[in-house]
Amino acid sequence: MSAASTAVAEQLRRAYAEGPIAPVRGSLASPTADLAYEIQEINTRHWSAAGRRIVGRKIGLTSHAVQQQLGVDQPDFGILFADMEVPNGGEVVAARLLQPRAEAEVACVLGRDLTAADPTTSEVLRAIDCVLPAIEIVDSRIQDWKISLVDTIADNASSALYVLGTEPRNPADVDLRLCGMVLTKNDAIVATGAGAACLGHPLHAVRWLAATMVAKGRPLRAGDVVLSGALGPMTAVAAGDRVHAEIAGLGTVSVRFV
Repeated sequence: MSAASTAVAEQLRRAYAEGPIAPVRGSLASPTADLAYEIQEINTRHWSAAGRRIVGRKIGLTSHAVQQQLGVDQPDFGILFADMEVPNGGEVVAARLLQPRAEAEVACVLGRDLTAADPTTSEVLRAIDCVLPAIEIVDSRIQDWKISLVDTIADNASSALYVLGTEPRNPADVDLRLCGMVLTKNDAIVATGAGAACLGHPLHAVRWLAATMVAKGRPLRAGDVVLSGALGPMTAVAAGDRVHAEIAGLGTVSVRFV
């Protein structure tokens, strides 16, 4: 790990408590995705050593709408820790976040390891134990969300918290490509979408992640939660907001900001 990567990783960790920082790409002589993942890995190891427990991954930037919002053109991934989960219908203290936004997606819980370098779609489907509706609460440690692909990867894919529904479904019983999504904030519709918005199909996103994680030496394991990516645009949230998502065939999930 280079001194520059270590310094940027430290800056990002401090930003959680001290506030957003300038885009990290400006601190790197050669800002590449590989270098950004190196920075992410430094912080993953730091947090794991501090006692945080890895429970899965999140896939980011799978929706064309979100890619347009952020000016990027490919997916990325981040690490999910156990302390990032918020109970369905629970509350989030908004002040613990910097510039939060919410989006709805399909969550997959794995029942088998995915260790093939290039898994087939059927292998991915057989590895998924159940699917759930989810709200991901994303946040950025970069000022004003002025992020490039490098910035968001280094910042653990702009992750913060997530909420899972509580009625699991068999993925074979749901048309994940055509399932419609409605996201409301304070009872007003703020985003709509469908499974096809996620790289054409949420399973495509999970397949991409599975292959990527094998290449990175951190294969997906049984029990892992995978947030497969947004089904539509994200919406800014603040104290007082109630966010509710409904995904056809999967059910509902909600969270309040206080």
